[in-house]
Amino acid sequence: MKLPNVFFSYLIFFVIFFSCRPNNESEFARPNIIFMMSDDHAYQAISAYSNHLIQTPHIDRLATEGMRFDNACVTNSICAPSRAVILTGKHSHLNGKIDNRFPFDTTNVTFPQLFHDHGYQTAMFGKLHFGNNPKGFDEFKILPGQGRYYNPVFITKREGEIQIDGYTTDIITEMTLDWLEDERDPDKPFLLFYLHKAPHREWLPAPRHFKEFTKKTFPEPASLFDDYEGRGSAAKQAEMNLLTHMNWAGDSKIYPEVMDELGIPETSNWDKGAFKREVGILNPVQRAEWDKVYGPINEEFKKNYPGMGKEDLMKWRYQRYMQDYLGCVAAVDDGVGRVLDYVDRNGLRDNTIVVYTSDQGFYLGEHGWFDKRLIYDESFKTPLLVRWPDVITPGTVNTQMVQNLDFAQTFLEAAGIAAPSDMQGESLVPLFKGETENFRDAVYYHYYEYPSVHMVKRHYGIVTEAYKLAHFYYDVDEWELYDRKNDPGEMKNVYEDPAYAGIVEELHKKLADLRVKYKDSEELDQKYIDMYNRDK
Repeated sequence: MKLPNVFFSYLIFFVIFFSCRPNNESEFARPNIIFMMSDDHAYQAISAYSNHLIQTPHIDRLATEGMRFDNACVTNSICAPSRAVILTGKHSHLNGKIDNRFPFDTTNVTFPQLFHDHGYQTAMFGKLHFGNNPKGFDEFKILPGQGRYYNPVFITKREGEIQIDGYTTDIITEMTLDWLEDERDPDKPFLLFYLHKAPHREWLPAPRHFKEFTKKTFPEPASLFDDYEGRGSAAKQAEMNLLTHMNWAGDSKIYPEVMDELGIPETSNWDKGAFKREVGILNPVQRAEWDKVYGPINEEFKKNYPGMGKEDLMKWRYQRYMQDYLGCVAAVDDGVGRVLDYVDRNGLRDNTIVVYTSDQGFYLGEHGWFDKRLIYDESFKTPLLVRWPDVITPGTVNTQMVQNLDFAQTFLEAAGIAAPSDMQGESLVPLFKGETENFRDAVYYHYYEYPSVHMVKRHYGIVTEAYKLAHFYYDVDEWELYDRKNDPGEMKNVYEDPAYAGIVEELHKKLADLRVKYKDSEELDQKYIDMYNRDK
């Protein structure tokens, strides 16, 4: 039977239409990804986890509208190595970035490179911490090294080095929003890194927040005056105590001339230098605003210091620490809110994965400490909040052992990109969908930077939802076991307790298996010790 000519006309039209139409629809089936990460942001300082210190309503939106992970953790609790693990999907001993000193091996393949090669538009704004030319990015503006809180310098892809007046957290947010508005290609899916310096040491808040937060008083942690009994030498010898190891000028914001007047020596060789580097960069108008708030604090301290004992000083330093640290967090929360508002207002919400995390946890006075590095929870655990509409059920909580090691493979699976065979993480996409069977029941941790700042001993270990087994080595040979359910503050090492003998035996076997699985070994331990000693 002869078909009418009109039929052939329609047939030809549909063939041409579907074969020649742009790839936008298939591209946008792949989600956009916004990866938000702050530096040293403790989960205790996010009200979705605990509201005893601060309210973070904008970050909390991701928990309310997505999933909160309560056992998210890192493989190595220190800034640059954590970022290398995130980018490569490989443990520190394989990607080579074991500490902040050794350079990043740029022959590593990073997941942004793969995204770029598969048609994603890629951009990074904020703090990378290592390397001046991140691979796989169409656009970047990053802080050199640690960067500054005020009037920062940025390394850029197209403009070279630029200096911008203002507060770094706000500037990073503006750069991110400008890219979304003016440079984003609407015909491509995107991968966007929004990376804050805050609340990293030396904790300098935005003027709008230091005026508010310096007037606040915060509850003290129960272990602020911890004597470290019941634990090994690592906890006793770590140099992270608020009273004895925190800088007076750089950290507590005591003016160098006030230190001299009161006869207070520098805590470290960068104590006064940190103050001059950060506060000394302020222009006259900014400095006047700073002095209006911190000047009276110094005058009050001058009056009280001669009569203050160690306990009073510890309490005072804790409050000063929290006022500045949490003031920094407040600006991060402001910025997160602005980015989320943009996404939601501009039709990007439904097909965009938004992640908020930190490069590791941080001590907020627990055990009398600041900083991180240890396998203990405040350092080892990290916030992780993920929103993915139509995939993640709003308001869900996951307690499984997930790591920063998992981000690369998670994002690659979500985008439909094959992961390299040497990546070591687990995709979290099944967990997003509520499919929790057959996920890992234990994670592996390894810290290397010793002897060095804060003097946290080298150690590796295994952590499950219920227990934590750690081996401290190099100049000691000590084992610690903590019952995470019955001793959440990790105050008592029960490794030698006969009641835990079966647990010890089981975890030793599992730890040995993990060392094999992740290709770590005593030979690698010694290799990195030798490299470290040669580099000194």
